[in-house]
Amino acid sequence: MTHPTVSHHIASDPGELLGRVDGATDRLLATAAELDDEHVRRPSLLPGWSRGHVLTHLARNADGLRNLLVWARTRTETPMYVSQQARADAIDAGSGRPAAVLLEDVRESAARFAAEARLLRPQDWQVTVGGSRRTHPAWYTLWRRLSETEIHHVDLEAGYGPADWPPAFVADCLPVVVGDLTGRDDTPTVLLRDSDTGLDYRIGPASLIPDPEPPGAVTVTGPGCEILAWLTGRNQGASLAADPAAPLPAIPAW
Repeated sequence: MTHPTVSHHIASDPGELLGRVDGATDRLLATAAELDDEHVRRPSLLPGWSRGHVLTHLARNADGLRNLLVWARTRTETPMYVSQQARADAIDAGSGRPAAVLLEDVRESAARFAAEARLLRPQDWQVTVGGSRRTHPAWYTLWRRLSETEIHHVDLEAGYGPADWPPAFVADCLPVVVGDLTGRDDTPTVLLRDSDTGLDYRIGPASLIPDPEPPGAVTVTGPGCEILAWLTGRNQGASLAADPAAPLPAIPAW
């Protein structure tokens, strides 16, 4: 998952965003609590990762994003991770733990993140945090945690699917993903029509961005949650319809 640019359409009220994070966390914990030691060894939707990998990643992500909140509160630079290698090693090392230990790690790390968020003062939320590849105001850390929790919850492939995403999350996340994919040379030209809201989006390479009706564009129509799942590689788009009728175009990794 990438977070290269702050999407300004997302409501930046920290209290509202933190409430949404809390709700997403509760749903995640309810799913994780149903997994036993056998279940957490099974493959997730992410290639090469078990459910234990996904749960460990979610825990370490909460700790990493908490570091950014500490940075905003103290004004002392505190990177998410020591290094990307250290991040990968921690996920691998933690993935084989018993289900009960994984659950408690996710629960406790999420609680640490939420507790730190509640320490920030109004002015702290505008402090710029991040790394060399991406920076953003501290409030956007809450959006990052929300999207990580919702999307990786689906990756567990344990009964929580795209149709379970709250409509507000889909409405916020679709423009973010569209923005991330647009302008890449490997992105096909596609007009996206959300049948739930009637809203249209467009993705495509940089050369076609100025053209409101690019030639050869395929229109893909379906529920917003299914479009979002397809664009993020969480399903194959079986419930989506293409016009002209044809197999859906290949979407690059998000």
